[in-house]
Amino acid sequence: MARPDKAAAVAELTEQFRDSKAVVLTEYRGLTVAQLKQLRRSLSGNASYAVVKNTLSAIAAKQAGVEGLDDQLAGPSAVAFVTGDPVEAAKGLRDFAKVNPQLVIKGGVLDGRALTAADITKLADLESREVLLAKLAGAFKASLYQAAYLFTAPSAQAVRTIDALREKRATEEQAA
Repeated sequence: MARPDKAAAVAELTEQFRDSKAVVLTEYRGLTVAQLKQLRRSLSGNASYAVVKNTLSAIAAKQAGVEGLDDQLAGPSAVAFVTGDPVEAAKGLRDFAKVNPQLVIKGGVLDGRALTAADITKLADLESREVLLAKLAGAFKASLYQAAYLFTAPSAQAVRTIDALREKRATEEQAA
C-alpha cells in the first residue's frame, strides 16, 4: 500500500507532467544549493526545476502518458518542467551547464517525442519564436516586393519604350 505522502507526491508530479509542454531530465550531482537556486531563478519564466525521486517520477510519467523517460531515470535526477517556450528553457539549461559543468543534461520529452541530450542542444541552438516569426515575415515581405516589381516591370518598360520613341520622333522632326 502506498504511503499518503508518496501518493500525494506522485499526484503532484503527474499534474506537472500533464501541464508541461516539455520535460528535460538533468543530473545535478556536484551542484550546491546556491547554484540550484540560481538555476531555478534563470528558468523561472519558462520552467520549474525540481529534484525528484526516480521511482516516483517514473510512476508519475506513466500516469501522465509521458513515454521515453524510463531509460534516463538513473542516478540523481532533477526535472525541468517546461511550461513556457521550450527553446528558451533549453537555452537556459545549456548556458547554465556551460558555466557549471556539473549539470548534465540527460534528455527529455517534447510533444510526446523522446529527446536525447544532443536533441536538447539542437533545440537550444534554435532562435527564439519571435526571431523566427520576424524572419518569416521579412521573407514574405521580400517576396511581395519582388512580385510587385515583376507586375510593374512590363508597364514601366512600355513607358520607357514609348518615351524613347517620342524622343526619336522629335529628333527626326527637328532634323527634317
